[in-house]
Amino acid sequence: MDFTFTEDQLMFREAISRFLMTEAAPETLREIWETDAGRSPELRNKMAEQGLTALSVPEQFGGLGMGDIAWSLMTQELGYYAIPDSLADTAYVGSGVFSALDDSVACKADYLAKICDGELRLAIGHQCSELVSDAHLAQVLLMQHADEVHLVPRDQVDNVVNLSIDSSRRLSQVTWQPTAETCIAQGEAGKKIWNDTLNRGALSVAGQLLGLAQRMLDLTVDYSVQRKQFGKAIGSFQAVKHHLADVAGKIEIAKPVLYRAACSLENNHPLTDVHVSQARNFCSEAAALAARHGIQIHGAMGYTWEVDLQMFMKRSWALNNTWGDSVFHRARVQDYVLNSDVDLAPSKTFEAIL
Repeated sequence: MDFTFTEDQLMFREAISRFLMTEAAPETLREIWETDAGRSPELRNKMAEQGLTALSVPEQFGGLGMGDIAWSLMTQELGYYAIPDSLADTAYVGSGVFSALDDSVACKADYLAKICDGELRLAIGHQCSELVSDAHLAQVLLMQHADEVHLVPRDQVDNVVNLSIDSSRRLSQVTWQPTAETCIAQGEAGKKIWNDTLNRGALSVAGQLLGLAQRMLDLTVDYSVQRKQFGKAIGSFQAVKHHLADVAGKIEIAKPVLYRAACSLENNHPLTDVHVSQARNFCSEAAALAARHGIQIHGAMGYTWEVDLQMFMKRSWALNNTWGDSVFHRARVQDYVLNSDVDLAPSKTFEAIL
């Protein structure tokens, strides 16, 4: 695979980063975390005004029609700033579900328009997870029943709230009953929608984990320069440098794996499932290492409320079990490696993975 991001894509990422830097400072995040809902309507409205909710909506429905490759950049920024909002689930994953529906489905155009305008709060329940994020705020829920896709109003579900280490994400165990009225896709069409939804959800989490890893590394580097022992900044000690270099290496290794997965998903590559799960694993490992070394260098104070690192660590730990955990994604890669006829000899390295 040989591709580079376009100038427009890179400018888009830079613009999003500047916007989120202003609107999602750590002090703002703490305030949002302490609210009952864990979400900020003001922040969501500002993101809608910037057009972020319209990114994946097809152009014929008023959106920008951006694909998975652009979202691989966007989700990194959402992770880097630990955005306390379900933007990715609604504007990226949810938009993909509605876009894939047959045009005969009456609600398709209406809900895509609502996503585009930032009016819709959506929650998605996939069988890979027992808990649903943001079910308490969602106006409607997209729920899986075998190969069927169901669009369920919030008043037709019962939520049992579960605590999360990430205070900005409210998780619920959802009880509901599938009916013919709520079913909007089924059979092979429904099966494909749910498989694509899983891949988009996992790719979104992978991007956010990579962004979180970079933010934790940046915070730890800053701390290592400020913290002094024996009259020297601890960042000058070789052992600390090794820890930071290990994290930086993990992040750089994970980036091309993430971008390949996004490219595969956008172009319907036959190995998309494997590529996405591999990206999810690489990004998860980078975030886990960044959190572990970050707390080791910060010491116990890194876990305290006053230190910014704790917010990004908690977010990474919580996201690691979202849209399939590491065991699930390793199994998808393992099945391909062990149960297929692919030639994985050294001479085939670059041919086999493309």
